[in-house]
Amino acid sequence: MFKTDTISIPVGDKTLVLETGKIARQANGAVMLSCGETMILATACASPNASPDIDFLPLRVDYQEKYSSVGRTASGFLKREGRPSEREILASRLIDRPIRPMFEDGYYHEVQVLSYVLSYDGKNTSDVLAICASSAALTISDIPLIKPIGAVRVGMIDGRFVLNPSKEEMKTSKLDLILAGTEDAVLMIEGFCDFLTEEQVLDAIETGHKAIAIICRHLADWAEKIGKPKKQGVLRKIPTEVNNAVHAAVNTLLESALRIKSKQEREKTIAEIKETMLKTLLCEGATLSKVDILLSFKNLQSSLMRKMVLEEKRRIDGRDLKEIRPIAIEQAILPRTHGSSLFTRGETQSIAVATLGGENTAQRFEDLHGEGNQKFYLQYFFPPFSVGEVGRMGAPGRREIGHGKLAERALTAILPSAEDFPYVIRLESNITESNGSSSMASVCGGCLALMDAGVPIKRPVAGIAMGLVLEGTQYVILSDILGAEDALGDMDFKITGDNNGITAFQMDIKVEGITIDIMRAALAQAKEGLFHILHKMLAVCPKPKAEMSMYAPRIETMQIKPSKIGTVIGPGGKQIRAIIEETGVEININDDGIVSIASSNPEAMARAKEIVFNLTAEVEIGKTYKGPIVSIMPFGYFVEIYGKEGLCHISEISHNRLATIHDAPFKEGDVIEVKVLDIDDRGKIRLSHKATLEQVARR
Repeated sequence: MFKTDTISIPVGDKTLVLETGKIARQANGAVMLSCGETMILATACASPNASPDIDFLPLRVDYQEKYSSVGRTASGFLKREGRPSEREILASRLIDRPIRPMFEDGYYHEVQVLSYVLSYDGKNTSDVLAICASSAALTISDIPLIKPIGAVRVGMIDGRFVLNPSKEEMKTSKLDLILAGTEDAVLMIEGFCDFLTEEQVLDAIETGHKAIAIICRHLADWAEKIGKPKKQGVLRKIPTEVNNAVHAAVNTLLESALRIKSKQEREKTIAEIKETMLKTLLCEGATLSKVDILLSFKNLQSSLMRKMVLEEKRRIDGRDLKEIRPIAIEQAILPRTHGSSLFTRGETQSIAVATLGGENTAQRFEDLHGEGNQKFYLQYFFPPFSVGEVGRMGAPGRREIGHGKLAERALTAILPSAEDFPYVIRLESNITESNGSSSMASVCGGCLALMDAGVPIKRPVAGIAMGLVLEGTQYVILSDILGAEDALGDMDFKITGDNNGITAFQMDIKVEGITIDIMRAALAQAKEGLFHILHKMLAVCPKPKAEMSMYAPRIETMQIKPSKIGTVIGPGGKQIRAIIEETGVEININDDGIVSIASSNPEAMARAKEIVFNLTAEVEIGKTYKGPIVSIMPFGYFVEIYGKEGLCHISEISHNRLATIHDAPFKEGDVIEVKVLDIDDRGKIRLSHKATLEQVARR
């Protein structure tokens, strides 16, 4: 019934098995990829016709993890997979970024690429496998992809690089690098590391690309064998007469407009030129297409900017190739927050805010590995006013999720250990102006906000975005790129770290031909820029504050025996709720018996610690304690020690014989010193006040 075809591709010590022809046969292309017991279904579909009004590729990429793939059901009220998780959004972006530049120019049909994790073994991570599966589905389809791409993850364990390491192996890895590309070039890099050197990063990229080349060769051979003929006839080309008309109408005006330094003035002038051009070329009786005119205008704008950079070594805002825009920094601009910083670089600006809290403020999440709590997270906000526009407000988009995660991972390497700083940390980056590299402004502002909050970071880091213009063998690297240089250039390369190491890097490339030598030059130039930015940051804030904000909660920890956790929590949580109600503190206990107590009230903190101590401390024979007399009986006192009552018999109160208990000088509520004489099998405690008096006499 099924006519299937299968190939196997070696990647390190693992094997990728790809099959087509059995599942999703009505899609333009469909592949089931297996690695171990992880299985991913990827499909690619394209609309039969392109809209005549579209001048871009309408590509939609979605990745979804099925809870059934690990034999689980979602823990929330809704049991059906719905809104994508942060992890799924990030994986969708990882698939989209290297695939998008590989479509043929002029292909404007709507394309949808879907990936589903149908089985997950907990070892072979699914994100890089989904990139390979999606590429394979497009490669064997009739959709005009230029050539296949492959992807791998590279870890660094005990000083050696490991391809597609397992989740368990990644726990000890100093590097988490995902890269994708063709047989000939790298197209996308996303990596996080613990202050690795530039050479170590480049070696990891080379190692990964060798494996990618093998994947791509196998996919190309498979497409040659079973792939559908590509629909090259549907590509839309700009007619020569349109290019000539646009060049004649606006070339000189556009050349001048691109030299205006102010972004707002430059964009306003370019918009006026475009409007005048459309009125001229689309006058009554004209046969030219508006879509073709606009696409030609965009291409001309890119060509003129690239020519200026390559030939004049001049950028559209007047800077030279390595120059960083002016930097302004203000600390503690928000008095009631725990830490804040205003970081401005040129026309890009972030208000970064740090908020400290207890365990209850951690970000909860659920994925195929189960549920967990994230104790450091950065949330990035990009309101439309930051670029002078009107736009929708609502749930964060994919770009906001991606930028926030990049900045978060960049700063993770500098955080103190939980033992040294037992706080949950939430960072916000509120972008209030944007003209290039707002994610790197988030890294700089986020680091400064942490320092203002008194977080004892290991060392400060900064971030910078590098650009590239490449024509044949001639290229120019740009430091601290503008939004226009990102849009019209060939590379967006973001690097974070300090003078001695890298914590994160992300690269998206629009053309093949980026060599390791170009990357090496970009990293060297980025290092100069990072040094400059860090110097500006440290001039304003040389080290973290010694004291936290008076509005920040204080957190103290206590270690109790794990066997005593149930005593503190109580039946159904009754005891721990009573502590919270009495003191108003926030209290959490982990499985190791570490009790975390958070409060801004010192008295409440002390009382909560006292209660926990009394509940969990153990009374020992031969030791001396102080405790209140909770009741007086004819035969002696009942004294409370650590929440337990012990009997101090009338004969153990004084050296002198007491005729009645009322002859003793104590009353109910008095605190007396007692020594533990014995604890019987039933836990009854026998006490002596007289024994403490003997000790005093002997001293």
